Amino acid sequence: MKPKIFRGIIISFLICFPMSVFAESVSSMLIRYRGEARKTSAEFQEFSVERGKRFYLQAKASASGQISCATCHTVDPSQSGQTRAGKSIDPMAPAINPKRFADAAKVEKWFMRNCDDVLKRNCTAQEKGDFITYLVSIK
Repeated sequence: MKPKIFRGIIISFLICFPMSVFAESVSSMLIRYRGEARKTSAEFQEFSVERGKRFYLQAKASASGQISCATCHTVDPSQSGQTRAGKSIDPMAPAINPKRFADAAKVEKWFMRNCDDVLKRNCTAQEKGDFITYLVSIK
């Protein structure tokens, strides 16, 4: 095989591969959350971009005032955020940050931590699915 053709094939593979891994990871998470949501709620139909956006922006009372996902992650999920301790947070929108939902274990870890911080409880499967559906809709 000629070197230029081989290089083109490798470059094409490297460009496409991360997105296929991302798509599979997000799809798998949404399938799992959909199954969990159906088990816990007979009324569940499908995930919603609008519910996800409301969930992301909705402020809850906290010891230091009001807090929401947008408090640290910004109102625009395509922008970088900042923790309350001043540490930078990469954008939430996977179109801007393809690594955002690449690791299901990390996603669960952050849902557990952040849901407890903001809601003082675990997030439901529907909330997680709506949240991801909203973020994936941002281009």
